[in-house]
Amino acid sequence: MAKSKQKKMLKVTLVKSLIGTQDFHRLSVRGLGLRRLNQTVEVEDTPSVRGMIQRANFLLKCEGL
Repeated sequence: MAKSKQKKMLKVTLVKSLIGTQDFHRLSVRGLGLRRLNQTVEVEDTPSVRGMIQRANFLLKCEGL
């Protein structure tokens, strides 16, 4: 029987408002699945997700990095 690998997950929380931010910051936050302030989502730890987090890092709080 093959071992199942557990995928690494990151918890991302939107802690600052998107009002007044640039479009690419808003699109990155939306791509992570965040809609409301203080909403938390769990996303898979991939290079593309890390890039979105890095692009809007001043709006987010991350756990599990």
